[in-house]
Amino acid sequence: MSVKIPESRLPRIGMVSTHGYVAAEPPLGAADTGGQVVYVLELAKKLAQLGFEVDIWTRRFEDQIEIEPVADRVRILRMPCGGPNFIDKEYLVRHLAEWAEHALRFIKKHRLRYQFFNSHYWDAGFATQRLAEALDVPHIHTPHSLGLWKKQLMERDFPQDAAHFEKKYNFTQRIQEETILYRHCDEVIATTPPQVDMIVSDYGAPAEHVHMIPPGYDDNRFFPVSVASRNSLRRRLGYEGKAVLAIGRLARNKGYDLLIDAFSVVAPRIPDAVLHLAVGGTRLNANEKLILADLKKRVRRYKLGGRVKFSGFVSDRDLANHYRAADVFVLSSRYEPFGMTAIEAMACGTPTVVTTHGGLYRAVTFGRHALYADSFDKLDLGISIVKVLKHPRLSARLARMGAHKARSLFTWTGIAQQLVSLIEERATALAFTDTEWDEPWNDGD
Repeated sequence: MSVKIPESRLPRIGMVSTHGYVAAEPPLGAADTGGQVVYVLELAKKLAQLGFEVDIWTRRFEDQIEIEPVADRVRILRMPCGGPNFIDKEYLVRHLAEWAEHALRFIKKHRLRYQFFNSHYWDAGFATQRLAEALDVPHIHTPHSLGLWKKQLMERDFPQDAAHFEKKYNFTQRIQEETILYRHCDEVIATTPPQVDMIVSDYGAPAEHVHMIPPGYDDNRFFPVSVASRNSLRRRLGYEGKAVLAIGRLARNKGYDLLIDAFSVVAPRIPDAVLHLAVGGTRLNANEKLILADLKKRVRRYKLGGRVKFSGFVSDRDLANHYRAADVFVLSSRYEPFGMTAIEAMACGTPTVVTTHGGLYRAVTFGRHALYADSFDKLDLGISIVKVLKHPRLSARLARMGAHKARSLFTWTGIAQQLVSLIEERATALAFTDTEWDEPWNDGD
């Protein structure tokens, strides 16, 4: 049965994120379902609060419904492509021409008019560029990560595995499509300064079309609490001693092996330290099970069985409380365009340590907002964690100033306002562009 789309006089924005499980309550930690999904959902909600209707376009597979409400003036629209099964994001591109055709028919059928599309990651950018051109709608693309950057780092750091990278990550096609996308979409939004540099210098995108807007967090959910509340949370969640926390998907680039190595440096120096690895989703695929088994083997090798807890998936509802209960949060990623979990932890007043191969460390001052360490040096990372746990004055400063930094730069409201300003400035610039040379030449004038 066809669902009638209610009419609205408000301007409409299309957010496009085609891979993973995009849902009003996403199964975070499931395959290809992590920080990007949170980014899209939260940004969509804030855009709606600023007076827009927001459609989140994604792929329909398994038993998902076509239209799902998310919040007031925000909904998910799912279009099928590639059959009913989950498809890894690296190879979803093979089916996205079909997705774009379904989306185009849906838009025309329901007479939807968009102010602009904002696509996320290269697969959605590939699909959205076709859709935007067919509809003559501006297309703003947010890469989240860059294939060229990831390929260079992985080949440098894991040369013994380089032969397998192409098959697993489809780098050749990804980089080719990214290059075309960055040069032809209307605007590119990088989340960090290094991304801006690479998109312009290595991909050849016009510098005037590349802008930086960092990711955001929900300041209504992530904020510090009193000492009494924190102690109550620690008892309820089972946190004892000096709690070191990491949260995220089970993926090799997250660097949990490095964190376990670093914790072997921490453990003899801080006798009551406990490492909490809240990693993975509610359902693990074969590759994730293999990663988890390797991590547990590493813990056994260091004889840290009683000091490392694999707490598994943390629901979105409890996420902020886990941050608050920890004594230090660690973002150990080897490749991380930004690091939303670290921003959320800082916002909750939790001292934070991040690695230098992500974008976030460029935005913080060492010793004031956070500490950072080399993502391939267990001693550097381990001693950084020890410093936070050993020195109360440092811990208190990081907690206070980290939360202040998060509030001042990274709230979703600010991110949404920057995005709207970007498209409004573009529209104004186009309105005042001199188009005289586009007029037909009349020799008699």
